[in-house]
Amino acid sequence: MTATGTFGLSSEARNLHWLLTNLVEEVRGARSVAVVSSDGLLLLSSDPAQHEAAESVSVNESPRGSSADLATIISGISSLTLGAAELMDTGGVKHTMVTMEEGSVFVMSISDGSLLGLHAGADCDMHVVAYHMAMFVARAGHVLTPELRSELRKSMESAR
Repeated sequence: MTATGTFGLSSEARNLHWLLTNLVEEVRGARSVAVVSSDGLLLLSSDPAQHEAAESVSVNESPRGSSADLATIISGISSLTLGAAELMDTGGVKHTMVTMEEGSVFVMSISDGSLLGLHAGADCDMHVVAYHMAMFVARAGHVLTPELRSELRKSMESAR
């Protein structure tokens, strides 16, 4: 699984793509990863269509195989947990994990409402997922400026 193409992007955007690719390569069982803006728009994603043959995943094993679907799931989970935190008066949400019989979805706040989400198979090590997601957030949070988010949105739209 690799990140979408980086041709013509700024060095900051290429660095984020590299960080995402590194995250995907380091997390055994990762099926798809996406970075979503605070308004739910897909900014950056892995490309589930480029799995190696040894890691092939059927369409039923990922959220419809679409980064846009994963972005929708991430945004919805975030909205639900933010609402719960507000109702409970417990402060901001740092991360959320949803475990299912055949996999898990992890969501972590990056900065100013942006989110990192990862869909993994049941065989993933949750500690490894949490570590690599936290490393991505620590490295990406300070560079995810409004200008870079705009550039990433445009690159995702042109890739479609």
